[in-house]
Amino acid sequence: MITYRLLRYGLCMGWVMAALASVRAGAPAVLPESGARRVIHVGTEHAVYDLYVGPDSRLYNLRFGSQEIPALQTEGSGGGSLTEAYPPSGTRYAFEPALSIIHADGNNSTDLEFVGEQAGSPSPGVKETRIKLRDPVYPVDVELVFRAYAGFDVIEQSSEIRHTEPGAIVLERFASSSPQMTGDLWLTQFHGDWANEMNPLSERLSPGIKVLDSKTLVRADRFRPPFFLLGVGAAVREAAGETWAGMLDWSGSFQFAFDDNGLGATRLLAGINPYGQAYRLDPGVLFATPVMRWAWSDQGVGQLSRNLHRWIRRYALRDGDRPRAVLLNNWEATGFAFDEGKIVSLFDRAKDLGMELFLLDDGWFGTRFPRNDDTQGLGDWSVNPAKLPRGISHLADEARNRGLRFGIWIEPEMVNPRSELYLAHPDWVIREPGRALELQRNQLVLDLTRPAVAQYESGVIDTLLRDNPGVSYVKWDSNRYVTQPGSSWLPKDRQSNLGIDYVRALDGLMAEVEKRHPAVEMMLCSGGGGRVDLGTLKHFDEFWPSDNTDPLRRVVMQWDYSTFFPALAISGHVTHSGGRSIKFALDVAMSARMGIDLDLSKLTPEESRQAAVAVEVYKDKLRDVVQFGDLYRMESPHSGPRSVIDYVSQDKSRAAMFVFQVADGAPDAVRPGGLDPQAKYRLSELDLGEGGVPAMPQLGSVISGTDLAATGIIPTVHKAISSQVVWLERVD
Repeated sequence: MITYRLLRYGLCMGWVMAALASVRAGAPAVLPESGARRVIHVGTEHAVYDLYVGPDSRLYNLRFGSQEIPALQTEGSGGGSLTEAYPPSGTRYAFEPALSIIHADGNNSTDLEFVGEQAGSPSPGVKETRIKLRDPVYPVDVELVFRAYAGFDVIEQSSEIRHTEPGAIVLERFASSSPQMTGDLWLTQFHGDWANEMNPLSERLSPGIKVLDSKTLVRADRFRPPFFLLGVGAAVREAAGETWAGMLDWSGSFQFAFDDNGLGATRLLAGINPYGQAYRLDPGVLFATPVMRWAWSDQGVGQLSRNLHRWIRRYALRDGDRPRAVLLNNWEATGFAFDEGKIVSLFDRAKDLGMELFLLDDGWFGTRFPRNDDTQGLGDWSVNPAKLPRGISHLADEARNRGLRFGIWIEPEMVNPRSELYLAHPDWVIREPGRALELQRNQLVLDLTRPAVAQYESGVIDTLLRDNPGVSYVKWDSNRYVTQPGSSWLPKDRQSNLGIDYVRALDGLMAEVEKRHPAVEMMLCSGGGGRVDLGTLKHFDEFWPSDNTDPLRRVVMQWDYSTFFPALAISGHVTHSGGRSIKFALDVAMSARMGIDLDLSKLTPEESRQAAVAVEVYKDKLRDVVQFGDLYRMESPHSGPRSVIDYVSQDKSRAAMFVFQVADGAPDAVRPGGLDPQAKYRLSELDLGEGGVPAMPQLGSVISGTDLAATGIIPTVHKAISSQVVWLERVD
């Protein structure tokens, strides 16, 4: 690796220095007539992403990861064109392009030549590189924007497209990123549906195109989230092997296309799904694609996850350094059937258990069409006086009097046909003329591309939070995706702009709420895990992973979500779903951002005791380690009778090991990861009182990190649907 780096940094330095002034001034690069290459490094020290400018003034892929891309070409391709870094359509390229344009005069071909590059550092440890490309015939400019994060091995890429043609052009394809890799590649994708999210599937990529996509325009993660893993040489492994993760910052329809050309390389095309979204772009208007994020590790997916978790907490998650509160939600206790007295009674029980935050869910609004079920009221964000005669502020005051913060549920993007809003503004919804209304969950999507709608939604949220200053938490839901994608606001020739403009307007709305109400914590929800993406999560503190709260299913889901997201972003709630023991449900919730969604008045005395102890233990010991520690996934629930995860504090002084027995069995000892081999640790169990489980033989022992890594810890839970939480604390 050292020899390679010395070589690549020394390439062509003589002519590079001579051409540098003119390139940075925006003039075309003066390239040698020989086969020399100007190499541009846009990655980190370890996560290599190298491009080069060829003698033909075009930009090519050189290396993405450990292996260099061969200079591929076919007959008549012009030499090396199959490795263009951002290949346009209609000129030389014979495979799936990154950019396809219909020009104002109807021409379908585009060419891109290198103009120049600019490098800088927008913040410490972050390197930004901008590479400008230009069509030599048409006034079309494309700027490739890269950001590399030292210490995290994370690389971002997006594209910016501008033109000054005499009329609008149509963008038919507009990838955010299109690197290439060579070698044997294994893809791990995730798929599912409502209440069954995040099912992993691994397969070896072969010649042809493998496409993962979404076509739902809104809450686009419903069936497939916008992230994946790639293993180089083998399927991804936890603690070994070169591994890439790809994540797109977009909550609309997306597409990942893995184009194996059969000639020795696979192109990774990532970005907005072009299906039904050909974009009409006026002269002088910037079209910026969403950021595609690449994360790399040569020590398997475990190290990749730890890097990503730290990066997300620092750069991509709202208030990523702030501990998350222990929350009580009323939904499982009451559904829509509640009144002021019932909600206040839940406060008292929450206080007794040591909870910190209460969330009032759906059903608090609507006057003419009261929200007593999901058939009406959505869109009318005034308090239902029959349920809450003294309003939201009274509830918030009552919660505060008991030492609780107060939160509320909203679904601002949606409307029921049975609502005052829809009756007043039937043209505000997304639909196509001449067709009968098509409902999902009895509701429609409001057209955010219409300025009046965006202004209305902003005003609703702003008024709610301004008039009720005691509200310090909001659960933002979204319970349907788009069908009949038509807008009565957009012109006829701009209807296919709808999906992209909607997501941009939604992002603007969320950013505005975040800016105006910085102290209000926000949960991102979408009928479960229908909107789990960094494009929206940057405005939120956490996300709701699934409406399936069976703790046995959550063990598996949380394992897979943790591949990409840190624990403080994953909402885990205790419910009676699945009929599991409360100890098992509490342990599962404590391995994420803990919450409870139960009618506390119906718990047995022993269940109440266990819940109170769990809340105390989580706040006093576990929260800091789980939410801000490094995660080591030790045993997968996909491949054995138990799941074991280990959170280790940043200074390695404390660790929490969660053992979830998902099937009967008595496996071997567990060797915890991440401990200081030179330190000594005292072992204890955070026992919440479930009987019938013998004490661990090492309980109370002081053992070195070296010995723990060699001999491990012996759990004593062997029956299905049982659990243990082992606490390790360094002894000085």
